[in-house]
Amino acid sequence: MKDNFSAQSEQYAKFRPTYPDKLYQFLLPLLETKDAAWDCATGNGQVAQVLSEYFKEVHATDISEKQIKNAIQRANIFYKIERAEQTSFPDKNFDLITVAQAIHWFDFEAFYKEVKRVIKPNGILAVIGYGLLSIDKDTDAVINRFYREVTGPYWDKERKYIDEQYQTIPFPFKEIEAPQLYNTYEWTLEQLVGFLDTWSAVQHYIKANRQNPVDIVYKDLKQTWISNKLKTVKFPILLRIGRL
Repeated sequence: MKDNFSAQSEQYAKFRPTYPDKLYQFLLPLLETKDAAWDCATGNGQVAQVLSEYFKEVHATDISEKQIKNAIQRANIFYKIERAEQTSFPDKNFDLITVAQAIHWFDFEAFYKEVKRVIKPNGILAVIGYGLLSIDKDTDAVINRFYREVTGPYWDKERKYIDEQYQTIPFPFKEIEAPQLYNTYEWTLEQLVGFLDTWSAVQHYIKANRQNPVDIVYKDLKQTWISNKLKTVKFPILLRIGRL
């Protein structure tokens, strides 16, 4: 698994979007028990934090030590630096396994083998993510150009799974039909810029060119944005749910 996020772990914790309550309201009733959950590739622990309100124990793993250091702390969240495809967890241990905005980086076959080993019978695997944000016509035009033309060549090949809404990933489980969900925020321009800075393609661009590509489109973004005004930012939620 690639580690594209250690370098900007503080920005990631500050600006990355979370997931709507409706997602958990749909997911949690599917479970038979709520003893233990595994949030794989937890990042800064956004999903683990929510799960900790419902589960006796939440185990959260990531390959990035810096991400773990910036993670949300709760008494019943236990963090480990481990690969998704090989963990130290016992067999048949988890009621729920979640992967948020990360499965496209995994070795699918090896990860699914590990899922089948550590999940309880009838346990749930939830693959979660979010697609490209939308704001309004003028701002979206700038962001789409930035996404496809400016940073386009710098995205890892795995990004295609996000563009394809996670519908093309292998998913060898009894799938449960998921609702179409969105998450919305009221953001300033600077919050949008902070989010764009967390993109892995932005970091690849900076390494290759020693320039932040967000600077290239900042003026155009500002022209679509009245100073200090809040705009509604909408993220489509990607969701695949399987029962084992």
